[in-house]
Amino acid sequence: MSISQGEDPHTSTKTAQCTVTCMYQAHIGGHWRTVTALWTKNMMNHSLNICVDSIKPNHRQNCKIDLKPWQFWGKKSYKTFEVDGLQIDVYWDLRSAKFSGSPEPCSDFYVALICDEEVVLLIGDMTKKVYKRTKSQPRLADTLLFFKKEHVFGKKSFTTRAKLDKRREDYEIVVESSTFGVKEPEMSISIDGIVLIHVKNLQWKFRGNETVLVNKQPIEVLWDVHAWLFLNPGSSHGSFIFKPDQPKDKENTSQDEIKENGNSSVSKDHSTYIRSETSQCCFFLYAWKFE
Repeated sequence: MSISQGEDPHTSTKTAQCTVTCMYQAHIGGHWRTVTALWTKNMMNHSLNICVDSIKPNHRQNCKIDLKPWQFWGKKSYKTFEVDGLQIDVYWDLRSAKFSGSPEPCSDFYVALICDEEVVLLIGDMTKKVYKRTKSQPRLADTLLFFKKEHVFGKKSFTTRAKLDKRREDYEIVVESSTFGVKEPEMSISIDGIVLIHVKNLQWKFRGNETVLVNKQPIEVLWDVHAWLFLNPGSSHGSFIFKPDQPKDKENTSQDEIKENGNSSVSKDHSTYIRSETSQCCFFLYAWKFE
């Protein structure tokens, strides 16, 4: 069993570029559309690229926001672009944004998409300020975060945050590993400080899956860390999937069905399937190990 989806074109071991890709369904102009937010950060750049799918196949429009530290003036602004003749205004305020090692902020910020005087997508926690600034109406249909992917870099520990159910904003996920030295390779995965998976003899169990309970919610965890053990350090990544279990009477979304790519759109039919079958988010973590 292999869950590696290949190397992300936005990620390079030479530049150690951390990326977070979030895919949402938002009701814009009478259609459910996939909106992709790509947060990217390396030593020279920090940016957010927002792409909105057209109703035309294989068409999308994007808006890029540069968040370089020396461009403080650009951390609160707005841009306008068009999709299928619709004007979409993007407002953001990241002046006080807090980060926890990820290119995506964890609090005190907002990024809002406005169409026809309605907030069709709101990312962040400064809700009141969005409506006050834009004088727009709240979205009539809830948006849905259905896919998230993150590339992280480290030596032994990899920490991230992800939304795994509707009741919580984020859970802290930590992957700890020991793959070199006199001891047998091993790995642990904890969520909110509780170790839920501990794998010993990792050289024999470098691929596997296990279902754990998080707030009474079953989460299937799949891992593939073959690259950590048998390839040159930094040449590839360990792969992890955190997938909320589906009801048994519904068809599960298998890993082969999630043909994710940071530059590719999810089809309208697949987006409809995701919305009808689950309101949970499938999270991919790609951990690049350097010794």
